[in-house]
Amino acid sequence: QMQLVESGGGLVQAGGSLRLSCAASGRSFSSFTLGWFRQAPGKERRFVAAISWSGGSTYSADSEKGRFTISRDNAKNTVHLQMNSLKPEDTAVYYCAASFRLSTVAVMAPGPYEYWGQGTQVTVSS
Repeated sequence: QMQLVESGGGLVQAGGSLRLSCAASGRSFSSFTLGWFRQAPGKERRFVAAISWSGGSTYSADSEKGRFTISRDNAKNTVHLQMNSLKPEDTAVYYCAASFRLSTVAVMAPGPYEYWGQGTQVTVSS
């Protein structure tokens, strides 16, 4: 079992930055693949970024074009999403997700993830 709690969301102007954090509790944190997804009003939940269970591989959606960086801190059982150069289209509820050692082909879809946080709102104003 794993519990995830996001923090760090809020209101920011376009061009600004936010750092989202997700604190996890549960066994074998270091063995879990971690991901970030977002869901904007009227749209389906979509992939933002993921990091492998080992921390050796990261993945991000092409639309972010290097603006977002995912990282994990196993000592604190946390995963972060650093978001820079934010745009209004980044406005969404952001969710962290986890699952035990997902394969590379599975990390970009929400279905394979077993555990989800409650979400944190990110609003980017023009």
